[in-house]
Amino acid sequence: MQHSTRYVAIGDSFSEGVGDAGAVPFPGWTGRLASGMADHLGAPVSYANLAVRGRLLAGVLDGQLDAALALDPAPTLITFCGGGNDLLRPRFEVDQLIGRLEAAVTTVLDRGVRIALLSPADPSARLPLGSLINRRGDAWAEALGDLARRHDLPFVDVSRDDHLRRAEFWSEDRLHMNATGHQRVADLALQAVVDGPAPVVPTEAPAGRRRFREEARYYREHVLPWVGRRVTRRSSGDGRSATFPTWTTATPNVPQG
Repeated sequence: MQHSTRYVAIGDSFSEGVGDAGAVPFPGWTGRLASGMADHLGAPVSYANLAVRGRLLAGVLDGQLDAALALDPAPTLITFCGGGNDLLRPRFEVDQLIGRLEAAVTTVLDRGVRIALLSPADPSARLPLGSLINRRGDAWAEALGDLARRHDLPFVDVSRDDHLRRAEFWSEDRLHMNATGHQRVADLALQAVVDGPAPVVPTEAPAGRRRFREEARYYREHVLPWVGRRVTRRSSGDGRSATFPTWTTATPNVPQG
């Protein structure tokens, strides 16, 4: 059966859903968004997710976008969230990246498909070189917002959300959001994309103290492997493929009783 809403996500680890260990049919904010749209619209939603961790913006636009537009039947909605890996590289040219993205947006709109933009989640509060990442993230979010306004696109500024920089929304690696963080992003996107309900304002969890042993373990298990991949020019997504490359169905949650 062909559903009236056919939603495909493209992007990197954030859109793939890395860090979400929640017990949901489709993990990650994109899968949670698909389920949320089905509930909000009261109808099944076709869902595909072509995002792969580690991808730079060029990889998202050159590979995933073509595959998204080639899905049969064609999508009615695409979400793009990328650029987060680009801003971790030594060279980060905002104007060049936004120019490539704008050309892609024009292609999508010319095909009669809606596209929504999201800025990447900002992990800088708990990472080495956090201030540099934060400055670049702000510049990228500003450019994405300008692009969305020029083309009248839904835009979710995840990186500058008032709540999402707090530790309770992040997984152990401090680079990817946990289930709570992914759900917050899905709620923000649901409101922006289909005029869903306003997200509930989360309460702030008590701040915990970082202990030396915990910090040492974090650097050993997460930071050093990440540095090693940068030095050897490897990606966490090498050899990986999309989790939902073809249409699957998110169904409305029917209340029991």
